[in-house]
Amino acid sequence: MENKWQFPHRRWNPLRQAWVLVSPHRTQRPWQGEVGQKATPSGLSFDPECYLCPGNKRAGGSENPAYEGIFTFVNDYAALLPDAPAEAIEAVSPLLKAEPARGLCKVLCFHPDHSLTLARMTRAEIRRVVDAWTREYEELGGLDWIDYVQIFENRGAMMGASNPHPHGQIWSTGFVPDEPAAETVSQREHLARTGHCLLCDYLAAEKAAGERLIFENEHFAAFVPWWAVWPFEVLLVSRRHLGALPELSADERDGLADALNRVGVRFDNLFETSFPYTMGFHQTPTDGGGHPEWHFHAHFYPPLLRSATVRKFMVGFEMLGMPQRDITAESAAERLRACSELHFWPRA
Repeated sequence: MENKWQFPHRRWNPLRQAWVLVSPHRTQRPWQGEVGQKATPSGLSFDPECYLCPGNKRAGGSENPAYEGIFTFVNDYAALLPDAPAEAIEAVSPLLKAEPARGLCKVLCFHPDHSLTLARMTRAEIRRVVDAWTREYEELGGLDWIDYVQIFENRGAMMGASNPHPHGQIWSTGFVPDEPAAETVSQREHLARTGHCLLCDYLAAEKAAGERLIFENEHFAAFVPWWAVWPFEVLLVSRRHLGALPELSADERDGLADALNRVGVRFDNLFETSFPYTMGFHQTPTDGGGHPEWHFHAHFYPPLLRSATVRKFMVGFEMLGMPQRDITAESAAERLRACSELHFWPRA
């Protein structure tokens, strides 16, 4: 099955309605580009210089409580503010459009132990994070001026994380951002055309094929998606049709915690490094509209390409033409399936 994909070809992404170029022969090209440093987990359970550790002073001057579990706060340097002016912004041409952007940005610390990551946390600890994400989605999405709640994690310096402490962010916005807006259109059109959920149909197709499936538990399935752009990109999909975190049953929340741990451990074990990625949940907008088309899922976008020190760069043709990947989704899934689910760096 793999051989037929060893020639350049394009693959269609039905969620974004865009093409991806696959060029598997490029994996054999010699590499004389940038080589980064191998990322290793921190050995410090408490760092007195960390602005997210319990009891420490943050960069903005506030002092963290001596928290022992989950800790959330409004971002001291938020990209969006709730009190942005509501007046329209005038421009000299109809081509130049601008409007106020309101939002509320929060930080959620997963654990007080500075040395941990989701991959090295227990399933019970991750389940508490899932519960916290759910509360934040309900509270922020319940505000009448918030149309979308974007929960995400940037892990590792290679992905722009400014602090290694285990944490993520939640940006709630007074508009639906471009990526979930595009997915809304695609899912809505598929439902109108077929009467079926797009990701339910995709899940069935991937399970039938099997070659891109990494693992599944009772409630979630993880794939290297057909249309993957990043080398070891992963799509995590709920097996039951549901739109957002609050719809998960207690057992499904446990299943999500299990799946997040298993993805993270496989990533770390692939190159025996603290694997960088951007991960985020896509779920039902909170704009007050009906969204039967929406199916809850998470995207993992990891940059590592050949090793713990060589990354994929989105440049040249990727920026000016279309996304391009160097290894097939099938070979990436095979390598992730082969990874152990026992972390290479055991937790003390």
